[in-house]
This record gives sequence, C-alpha cells and structure tokens, in this order.
Amino acid sequence: MISKNSIVENLKTLFYALIIAVIIRSLLLQPFYIPSSSMEPNLLVGDRLFVTKYSFGYSKHSFPFSPNIFSGRFLYSIPKRGDVVVFKTPYDNRTDYIKRLMGLPGDEIRFIDGDVYINNKQILKTLVKSSESVFCGNDKINVNFFNEKLPNGKIYKTAYSLDYSFKNSDKFIVPEDHFFFLGDNRDCSKDSRYLSEVGYVHKDNLVGKAQFLFFSSDYRVGSILKFWDWKKIIRFKRFFKRIN
Repeated sequence: MISKNSIVENLKTLFYALIIAVIIRSLLLQPFYIPSSSMEPNLLVGDRLFVTKYSFGYSKHSFPFSPNIFSGRFLYSIPKRGDVVVFKTPYDNRTDYIKRLMGLPGDEIRFIDGDVYINNKQILKTLVKSSESVFCGNDKINVNFFNEKLPNGKIYKTAYSLDYSFKNSDKFIVPEDHFFFLGDNRDCSKDSRYLSEVGYVHKDNLVGKAQFLFFSSDYRVGSILKFWDWKKIIRFKRFFKRIN
C-alpha cells in the first residue's frame, strides 16, 4: 500500500522538477521544432534545435505564455547581423518564427534585381550549386544555392528560385530598437519584407539565438513510430550540428 507521505513526497518531487524545467526553459535553453521550409537549405522541416535564451537578454517572451510580469528587456545584448533568431511575430506577439537577422536599427535594406543591398552596399553572393531543389511548403521548387557574405564577415548559404520571384523592392528603413529578418529560402519565406504580416521586429520580441540541432526526422518519408524505417526517416547526420 502506498502511504500518504509517499504520495506527498512524489508530488513535491514532481513540483520541483517542473520548477527546474521552467527555469531552464526560460533562462537557459529552449527546444524548438522547424515546421516550415523558409530556412532551407540550412534548416529543414523536422529539425529540432536548441535556442539560448540568455544570448540577447530577457523579456516577457522569454517565459512560457509571455506573462505581463514586466515590460522592456533586461540584460540586453544586441544581436549580430547574420544570427539565426527565434522571435515572436509582431502580428500577434504569440507565434514563434525563426529567420536570419539582416538589418539592424537604422539600416536601409533593399532588393535590386534579386540582390540584397544593405546601406547601399550589395551583399556579396557567390554561386555554390545551380538547379538544385528545395521544399516550399509541400512542393519542390528549383533554386540556385549561393553563399552570401555580410559586412561583418558572416557567411551562410541561401536559396534563390531560378526566376527570382522577389526581385525588387522599395527601401526598408529599420526603426530604432527594431530588426529586419529574412528567410534563407528567399523565395519561400514570410519575413520582414511583408510589413503587414511580419515587418520590423522589436527587440522585446526576440526569444533567443538558434545554436545547434539535437534531432531531425523527415515526416514526409514516414512515421517516427515505425522504428524499422528509422534509417530513412531519421537524419542522423544532422544530430548536434551547429547552426551557422
């Protein structure tokens, strides 16, 4: 027979474990799942990754359910151009997005003939592979892979569709305390280019910096529950891969 004291002790242990988990999730690391193809080829649908919550300091969005326990951001450290960042969308302050930070406060961003310009300087883009394919939702699109190099020396891979569906834009002037984000899958990403849907992201909406993958599986191939198919479902080579 289970004693009353044993039940109480088990409940206490469960409570303490929950508190510790909330502290770790809020202040240190939080796992995230990639549900869309907007960051291909660097992040794939089915990737699981860890985000460091302390990288940019803390706001209400650092905590579960974004409680209104304080305003602003404390222990703030400004992110670097090229960081892959999780943030709450300004549209609803609830949905998590993950994109690459391209524009800092005061920057001028513009697309000209498919190339990105920051403060009137073209971002160097070097062709890596041509006529490759990436997902855009459940469909595949033909793209070219490029290495882009930002002014601070950050290099990362991007995908542009062969016909550059997003070629030219007006100037985006990043407001004070805001940031401008782009998906690496440039022609299949809802990001700061779309002002009515995402737009400029306030510093208080930053959740954390994406650091490394810890698991990855391809649901399009089959169910993770089918252990006999794990060899083709689970992307073992992506385990513990650092996010550039």
